[in-house]
Amino acid sequence: MKKILVAEDTESNYLLLSIILRKEYEVHRAHDGQEAIEKFESCRPDMILMDIKMPEMTGIESLKEIRKLSKDIPVIM
Repeated sequence: MKKILVAEDTESNYLLLSIILRKEYEVHRAHDGQEAIEKFESCRPDMILMDIKMPEMTGIESLKEIRKLSKDIPVIM
């Protein structure tokens, strides 16, 4: 089963996405940009759905760090 990392700090947004996606994908969650980097390294998702405005580290800052680890991971922000 393909894995998707959802980086989203708003609970209701995450719940909606996970309900839709979990039928076809293994869904992993990050609550902020820093956790998104950590989860990317640990679960190696096939795709990332990234919120832009998050606490600790924004989605854009997080994506810059993730791109250092993988140039070709698909990311939707």
